[in-house]
Amino acid sequence: MKLATRMQRLGTETAFEVLVRARALEAQGRDVIHLEIGEPDFDTPGNVCDAGITAIRDGWTHYGPASGQPDLRQAIAGYLNRSRGTSYGPANVVVTPGGKPIMFFLILALLEEGDDAIYPDPGFPIYRSMIDFVGARAIPLPIREENDFRLDVEELASLITLRTKFLIINSPANPTGGVLTYDDLEAIAKLAGQHDLFVLADEIYSEIIYDGEHHSISTFPGMKERTAILDGFSKTYAMTGWRLGYGVMPEELAEHVSRLMVNSVSCTASLVQRAGLEALTGPQDAVRDMVAAFRRRRDLMVDGLNAIPGISCLRPDGAFYVFPNIAETGMASKPFADRLLDEFGVAALSGTSFGEHGEGYLRLSYANSEENLARALERIEAAARQTVPA
Repeated sequence: MKLATRMQRLGTETAFEVLVRARALEAQGRDVIHLEIGEPDFDTPGNVCDAGITAIRDGWTHYGPASGQPDLRQAIAGYLNRSRGTSYGPANVVVTPGGKPIMFFLILALLEEGDDAIYPDPGFPIYRSMIDFVGARAIPLPIREENDFRLDVEELASLITLRTKFLIINSPANPTGGVLTYDDLEAIAKLAGQHDLFVLADEIYSEIIYDGEHHSISTFPGMKERTAILDGFSKTYAMTGWRLGYGVMPEELAEHVSRLMVNSVSCTASLVQRAGLEALTGPQDAVRDMVAAFRRRRDLMVDGLNAIPGISCLRPDGAFYVFPNIAETGMASKPFADRLLDEFGVAALSGTSFGEHGEGYLRLSYANSEENLARALERIEAAARQTVPA
């Protein structure tokens, strides 16, 4: 079989590969602590599950509009307007089976072969994968620890050329937990206006923030017309397996993204959308409890990692990841991550899974119990003590 050349440009998401390796070790009787996969370990709230079950019984099992059920789109627009201070309507919203289709559809719709697209590195690996797949040029923007894992606006400006059409930002960020400030976003918005850039703002972790408040670039002058917000239900409501996300964008662009929905998956499952409507409009206690638990776990992980010789770790302001610096252990990221899994039973991701600027780091998800996180820290310390130069 001869595959299309474009398939050679398609990347992957290492978290799922490491999960498969970890499950294989568990099948052999090994005890593995999972810090690799980026999903909440909490159950979907009961009221949301009940809404999904009721939807099945009430017949929400048929095709729906490609862009999403009208009442859910209205609820999403209302949620964004309340939480971000925006002025969107349902015509700006496209509901998709998860958040990744929004990345893919926007990149398909807006980038030609040879266009430049700037993306964060380290950053979610599907950004680069999709840019490469469509034949555009993926331009990495280094995200550095010395800048609290926020992008450097001057460095961003230096990467913009006449070929630059597209910019991806992610705040709170995967894998670092970094959060862009109001001033950062204001400066990025000015650059976008000056250079006619379209911005994909990945805000999937917007409700998982510990200090300060979430700001959206879409609120700055002129940015509503050149921004698409990516958000969804997977992280906030522990609904990863339900596959429910959305994009909020200029109405004209939403019409084209809806056509891509028609040509790919037809529509998002109707019953899942009913559950999503309940998630947005029902009680939010479960979300608050989950974020409070994540805060405790973040502090446990950061304090524990900083007590380990050869490892240092910034305290992230959002998401549910830590991105510790392991450079002083003397080992590169992937060998260290491999050793943690194979010899010590801790499934972690190499920082290089998120780009070349992730070298020297690990990504650890603290979506696990405090008891398991404490056990993982003991194992990480044992691994580090065997590698730190005397």
